[in-house]
Amino acid sequence: MVKLLSFYQDRDSKKPSGGYRTRPYKVKRKALGGGPPTNTALSDTEVRRIIRVFGGNTKIKADAVQYANLYIPSERKAVKVRIVRIVETPANRELAKRQVIVKGAIIETERGRAVVTSRPGQDGIVNAVLIEK
Repeated sequence: MVKLLSFYQDRDSKKPSGGYRTRPYKVKRKALGGGPPTNTALSDTEVRRIIRVFGGNTKIKADAVQYANLYIPSERKAVKVRIVRIVETPANRELAKRQVIVKGAIIETERGRAVVTSRPGQDGIVNAVLIEK
């Protein structure tokens, strides 16, 4: 898939002042083009994509998830649990309304509420820490 420069991720604001009439300050390079947000959704199935990124590396993007790796601090162990719902997202409440899982989101699991510590759209997995009262 060709990267579109509509998701350009470099700074356009670094332009010289004055009335320069020489060549353009910079050329938009394909390597600096980004992609649309993943918006990892809560679903009954797990859907992941492997994407080639800068330098020939790969990145796993989670499009839909059902389970999370939950760390329980009191027991000092991690367990795989099913995600019930997204309670809130402090970064953007619109994401919680649309049931999108991002880092920092508070999710309801089978074992209780937890905070997401990974970036599902970048890492391809949901890691969370249980909120103990």
